[in-house]
Order: sequence, then C-alpha cells, then structure tokens
Amino acid sequence: MPINVLFSARTPRWSEYEAPLRAAFADAGLDVDLRPAAGTTRVADAPPPHADEEVDYIVCAPNGSVTDFGPFTRTKAVLNLWAGVEAIAPNKTLTQPLARMVDPGLTEGMVEWVTAHVLRHHLWLDPQITGQTGAWRPVVPPLARDRPVTILGMGELGSACAEALTSLRFPVTGWSRRAKIQDGVRWLWGDDGRAAALESAQIGVLL
Repeated sequence: MPINVLFSARTPRWSEYEAPLRAAFADAGLDVDLRPAAGTTRVADAPPPHADEEVDYIVCAPNGSVTDFGPFTRTKAVLNLWAGVEAIAPNKTLTQPLARMVDPGLTEGMVEWVTAHVLRHHLWLDPQITGQTGAWRPVVPPLARDRPVTILGMGELGSACAEALTSLRFPVTGWSRRAKIQDGVRWLWGDDGRAAALESAQIGVLL
C-alpha cells in the first residue's frame, strides 16, 4: 500500500518539486503516491488531491495552500520545505508533528552570505566599488578584532555564522531567547540581553 503524500504550496512550486521529490522517494525505496493539494498551482495533468482523511504526510512550502490541518486525521507529520517554520508553527489547527528542513547546503549558503556581507560593510566595499572617480582614495578599515558583530538568533544557522566570523577574529555577540554557550562567543539572552547586544554592535546580523 503506497504512502499518500500531499504537496501544499501557494506558489508554482509543484513543477519545481515534483520530479526531485519523486526521485528522492524512489532512492529511499519508498512507494509514495505524491499529489498536489487543492489550491496548489498545478500543471494540467497533475493527479487530483488525496482525500483529507487518506493523507499520511503533508509536504508544505511556506504559506502553503493547506491552512486547516484538522481534517487530516491520518496524517503522521507535516514536513516543512524550509528551515524556517514561522509561517506554519502558529497555526492553531496544526496538531501533527512539524518537521523543519535540515540540509548542510542551507547552512553553508547562509554562512557564506552572512560572512560576505559582514566583510562588505567592515571593509567599506560599497564606496570603493560604486564611487570610483579615477582618483586613489586610501581607506584603512579597522582589523576584524576591532569590529564587534552581533547575531540576533542563535539557532543552527546563527551558531554556524558565529563560528565562521570568530574564525576571522571578529568579536561576536550572540543573542537568543534562552541562555546557551558557544566557544568564542559572548552570549546574551532575553529582553535585557537583546538591548545590550545591539548597543555593543557595529554590524548586526538578523537571523
């Protein structure tokens, strides 16, 4: 008996994800009947949605077309297509377990993006790139050790970015809702800690 999986999205994601999902299920040796949810942008020959009471799993893009999870009485879990679950977690009809995506590529990409832009502002690259007049204008930025950086949000992505920035000798302050520990990072938490973290920062990263 196949596993019934419903794909929920508001944007034209079905055409992007159908083939990769089918391939992943096949590689895992799973017999899956994958169908788009009602309201999902679909190609003309897409199969009709599963009946709500026959769905085993729901794969959700952010702001997916399924907004009421109550009728999905057989559903074992809702699988989010991104690391961030803020668009779906507050849904009061969601009683099934919610899984967020964990992918090393997401973490690596975020580390590269954050590091690039911290260095961009640290080294004042924008004026150097966009303000060329043909005249040499020497600019001597401080060393990284003299440029404090604060990261608001020290989950998996924030912690990985903090590790990369501390390896470049930036003094990093991390803020989270609850107290944590990470080598080389000054850690603050709660409302008072957030204010202190921002006051000490020359560059802020919001994660």
